[in-house]
Amino acid sequence: MTDLLVLSNPSPTPMYAQIVEQVLAKVMAGEWPPGHPLPSIRELAARSRVSVITIKRAYLELERAGVIVTQQGKGSFVADRPDASRAVLMEEFRTQLTTLAATARTLRLDTDEVLRRVEAALSESDEDP
Repeated sequence: MTDLLVLSNPSPTPMYAQIVEQVLAKVMAGEWPPGHPLPSIRELAARSRVSVITIKRAYLELERAGVIVTQQGKGSFVADRPDASRAVLMEEFRTQLTTLAATARTLRLDTDEVLRRVEAALSESDEDP
């Protein structure tokens, strides 16, 4: 079990999003079980050479999604919620739906066309082994 997060400056993904993605991956994979302490904001900022503000933003996003909890004076920990994995996935689903809707509006697709395409995509994924 490692607390190491690998951040990439040249990546097009913002640093805070890289942190969120990696913490989510560790939680979802069970590497960081409920109650597992996260590195402190200052510690992670120093280790990864990223600003404290960036780390704080990532932790706030994770807290808002219900993945972590922060206890004043004690630090941040993986949330002790049996449905945390589902909550994370639902948040990701909501984000992707918002992006889908925005793209559909840009393409001027009507609701029926969007629904047909979503149903087709779901059918394709049901056929995959």
